[in-house]
Amino acid sequence: MSSPLSVPLSRFIIPLAFVAAIAVPSRAARGQDVLDAKSATHLRDEYLKDLDTVHVKIMALANAIPAEKYSWRPATGVRSVSEALMHCAVEWYYYVPSSVAMKPPADFGVLKESQAKLEKVTAKAQVIDHLNKSWTHAKAQLTAVNAASLTGKIKPWNAPLDEAAFAMAGDMHEHLGQLIAYARSVGVKPPWTK
Repeated sequence: MSSPLSVPLSRFIIPLAFVAAIAVPSRAARGQDVLDAKSATHLRDEYLKDLDTVHVKIMALANAIPAEKYSWRPATGVRSVSEALMHCAVEWYYYVPSSVAMKPPADFGVLKESQAKLEKVTAKAQVIDHLNKSWTHAKAQLTAVNAASLTGKIKPWNAPLDEAAFAMAGDMHEHLGQLIAYARSVGVKPPWTK
């Protein structure tokens, strides 16, 4: 008789993967390819709450990092503090609204050009001003969207609300983590930590 440790691991993994695949029904099998308006409203509201939490922390870091550190970058070719913050502003101006089929501000312009222009803003006061304006816009767009319009695939993402919201929120959390690391690298403790 062989010991369990001498049996190839694949002998256990393949059956476990099969059991997991049939035990967890796919979205289609659950009949939830499309959210109803009530579910979409709940998901949109939770998405907004999560993004608001990220916004509060990004603003706390933007305010806590000294102006002279806004040009700091961890390495050549990597975003500086101001560029990382302005990237968040671009996401709030453009990507968050588009994740629920809403629009950027009327004067935003073409994404690639606007993003390049915005990421050149380096003065702390201007960065904070854009962060405030962009979040105000994103929050207004998320609040204004009719939940009934979020029950199918959302254009231009061509994805249902849950996928778009998780992708966008995940990206914003990634930027928050980046900014926490940046703050600590320049000697700033995140203000919400003890």
